[in-house]
Formats: sequence, C-alpha cells, structure tokens
Amino acid sequence: MSETQSKIIVIDDDPTGSQTVHSCPLLLRWDPQTLAEGLADPSPLCFVLSNSRGMTATQAAQVTREIAENLRKVLADSEPKGPAPIFVSRSDSTLRGHYPLETDVLAQVLGPFDAHFLVPAFFDGGRITRNGTHYVRQNGRDIPAHETEFARDSVFAYQHSYLPDYVAEKTQGRVPASAVQLLSLAELRAGCLPRLLSLQGNACVAVDAEEPADLAAFARDVKLAVARGKRFLFRSAASLLTALAALPPQPVPATEMARWVRGGRPGLILVGSHVRKTTEQLEHLLAEPGLQAIEVNVDACQGAPAEEQLAQIQKRAEAIHARGEDIVLYTSRAERQFPDQGTRLAFGAALSAFLMRALQAMPKDLGYLISKGGITSNDVLSSGLALRQARVLGQILPGCSVVQCPKDHPQFPELPVVIFPGNVGDENALALARRRLRGES
Repeated sequence: MSETQSKIIVIDDDPTGSQTVHSCPLLLRWDPQTLAEGLADPSPLCFVLSNSRGMTATQAAQVTREIAENLRKVLADSEPKGPAPIFVSRSDSTLRGHYPLETDVLAQVLGPFDAHFLVPAFFDGGRITRNGTHYVRQNGRDIPAHETEFARDSVFAYQHSYLPDYVAEKTQGRVPASAVQLLSLAELRAGCLPRLLSLQGNACVAVDAEEPADLAAFARDVKLAVARGKRFLFRSAASLLTALAALPPQPVPATEMARWVRGGRPGLILVGSHVRKTTEQLEHLLAEPGLQAIEVNVDACQGAPAEEQLAQIQKRAEAIHARGEDIVLYTSRAERQFPDQGTRLAFGAALSAFLMRALQAMPKDLGYLISKGGITSNDVLSSGLALRQARVLGQILPGCSVVQCPKDHPQFPELPVVIFPGNVGDENALALARRRLRGES
C-alpha cells in the first residue's frame, strides 16, 4: 500500500463484505496485537469480522465499541503514515443490520466525523440506488427494497426504500428525512469534491449508484477530500470497497479456483441460510451428480438428540467421502416462527453450535468447503475452524469470496473455504461454484 493512500478499515457485520476484493486479511479477533498485524499488512484493505448482524442490539453495541476502542489505541500507538484511515461499517445490501447503532458507536469512539454516508449499492447482487431509492433486482426487474422479503426480516424489518425515509425510520426521527442529504448520479458523474469538502458535523448523506463507474468517481473524490483533512464514516455494502481499494485483477481467476482444492479431493457444502434464494439454489445443487445430502433436523440440535444426530451425521459423512462424493450438509427448510428476537437468536445460536460440531467431525482430508449463509460463514471461520485471521484469495463467483486456512491449521491446513452469502446468485450459482472447485466447466 502506498504511504499516500488511506488504509481502509472495514468493520464487517458478517464475513461477506470481502465479496468483491482479494489479497487482504480477514481478522476474526480484535485484540490489539491482531489488529496491529492486520493494519500492517500491505493491502489497502483490512477487514474486522464482528458478526454483529447475528447479535442482539446490546451485544452488537458492546462488540462494536470494543473493536473501535482497540482500533483507536492501535492507531494512536502506530507511527502515522499518509492520510487518515477511512472507516467503513460494512453491512447488508438489502438494508438489514444494526443501523444506526453501529455507526453511532463508531462515531462516538473514532469520531468526530464530518459526515457519514449510506452506500448500499452492491452491483454483483443486483442492488442499486437511484434518486435516493434503493432497489433489489429480482427476475430482471428493479424492486424497491421495502417490497422484498428482506424488508420483512423478523429482526431488521423496515418500511421504506427511499433512504432519507429509511434513516428517519431507523433513527426514530432523531435524524429527520429532511436532514438527509442526497448525492445524485449527476453530481457523482460531474465530480462531487466541492460538496464533500463542505460537509461537517457528521452530516448524513445517501449516495446514488447504478454502476461501478459511479462509485469509482465517488471514491476518487472521497480520497481527495480525506487527503485534505476531511474525516468520513461509511455504512455500505461491498461495492464501495472495490472502488475505494482499486485493486488489480485477482491472481487466480474464478474459473481456475480448483487449483486451491487440496489434492483434488471431494469437499463439503454446508448450507445454513434459510432465505428463499438459498433454498432454490440447494434444490438445483442436489440434482447434480457425484454428491450425497445429509439433512440436519433443527429440532434435534440440543441435549441427547443432538449427540445421536451428530454420531449419525459423522458416520454418513465418512461413508460418502470414502466413495469419492461430495457431502451436502443442510438444515431442514421448514419456516419457523418465533415470539421475539431473543428467542430467534437463541435458537440460531444453538443450531449454529451444532453445525460447527458437525463440521469438526468431518473427514480431515476434505478438499474444500463451501459455507452458505453470512452468519453461518462467520461461525465456520471463527468457531468451526477457530481462525484468528484468514486471507482472501479472490472470488469464485460474483459476490462469493474464497479464503484459505493457514498452513499450520490443526485440522484443515490450507483448506479453501467459499464464503457464499445467502442472498447472492441465481438458482444455479451454488452448483456452479461446486463445479468450478471440481475443475468442471
């Protein structure tokens, strides 16, 4: 990284924020030593994975504050080089997550900031922002985000796609819609540096973006403003990170990711996400040859039933792997209703803990792992594989990162792991990722 370039520090609420970049560290711990190592990496990007989207608001605030305070300490202790860092609170491109809680905490600890920007566009996933309204592309049509299933999320529901109204809704009127500034496509494309230099007092700004060139222009002006002393905070999806980092093409192309598979051996596809898109992708995957499925009964993941189910899964997985076939381990698809957020999160935590035990019981010579679902993937990296940090190798599909376990991992050294978000890709995407890892066209 050039000493004239700001370090881009990303606090990511699940591990999918690296879905447009490569050759950078993912930190799954945030003690000062780990943060210092990550910030010293030559990449312009450093990700800190908080997994806060899977937490209660109280937990999310606590974790975000701990990360921010440790970052402040490490940055204060390090010798300053170049412009101030750029802080990004990376979250979901369908507007789900702990906003404004996380940006409020970051502003309290790492501020003051001249502005914080909402940039939810994620082009690889078909999410754009036009005239202040955020859209999700479905079946070739741009649907206002509040009309999609994502807006009915049992934890992060919302009623507005027009970002000023979304901000007013989420801040409960503390930031009225009239106070939210808009950066239009026309202004981005003409150059918005004068506007950026005029911002102050943690102004709230929603940013339009329909194509990568829009965010490339925005990022260029942002970096010029930061070089002149402005301090900005971003609440964004992944596409902004691509623009800010301006990385060259990834070293190993997506179509050649089979190079990373250990010994060309069969792998494991672990499916935890329950969004409709994942279920469709799972159905298409299970129609492929050379694999066998094991369904996890989500009602038998605690107590004695869990021990019995785990033993059965391990026995079946070993037999499938010995036949040279891929293992597909997926949770039962029935929709569940919960009386409140706490109950839902507790159920999810118990299910995740069981899945991580199942992962640890898999054959040690797996060739690869595909983890389907953002929260599932964070748990895979931080708990199932117990990583302190990992490195992004690149993308196997648009929006799907490949990371690698270190050489000294006690169970799965140098295992390639695909982080596959629940809401990314068409119905064939999961099957295609598997084919690429198997070296099939």
